[in-house]
Amino acid sequence: MTTESDTLLSFPGPYRGWARRVLAVSAWCLIIAVIFWFLVHFAAHYYLQYTEDSFDPYWPRRGWLLLHVSGGLLALVVGPWQFWTGLRRRVPRIHRWTGRLFIVGVAVGVTGAAYLAVTTTYGWPWGVGVGGLAVAWASCTVMAFYAIRRGEIATHREWMIRTYVVTFAFVTDRVLDYGLPPSDIQPEPDRMVTDIWLSWVVPLFATIIIQSLVAMHRNSAAKFAIIVE
Repeated sequence: MTTESDTLLSFPGPYRGWARRVLAVSAWCLIIAVIFWFLVHFAAHYYLQYTEDSFDPYWPRRGWLLLHVSGGLLALVVGPWQFWTGLRRRVPRIHRWTGRLFIVGVAVGVTGAAYLAVTTTYGWPWGVGVGGLAVAWASCTVMAFYAIRRGEIATHREWMIRTYVVTFAFVTDRVLDYGLPPSDIQPEPDRMVTDIWLSWVVPLFATIIIQSLVAMHRNSAAKFAIIVE
């Protein structure tokens, strides 16, 4: 992540590191604040109010929903630790253990999502959207794990970013319902289908495009440096 920001920021040398840190800290503060908002308004009631009214249509499948939500929350909370470069360098053990917890969270969340997808009462378009999310979530995580096992650190970092973008679909799905254009879609089933697809397909696609552009820019800069030399 920090490598990409190097190519994106063009501040004068003395200020580049400072600007990069401010940008990174601000971005992560915003992400953590949004996660906290999601937890308080949309997730906590499943644990604090274990009633049929709280779970509504999910009450018959409440165990699977809790599995999905709990796994997603675990991945959301430990995910930022994976991108803390300074901590990874100073205490690599914490990085490894948070990575393992992240994988556990994804595995649990994917299991719950898969069951909810095939037993949905919201119709097959929504079920396919959730199923696609589960497949993308698991696939990105497996790729990140495979890359680090092979020692491909840069590739591992890219896939971890993609994995966390998909993990954040939990939050993105809710954000779309607050003042953004999808919140006006009617009837409600159509809005739910639109939200679930937009919550992970568009962010993941945009992430891949941005990463590819950064990689091409970096390769072009390297070739230019070789030519100059």
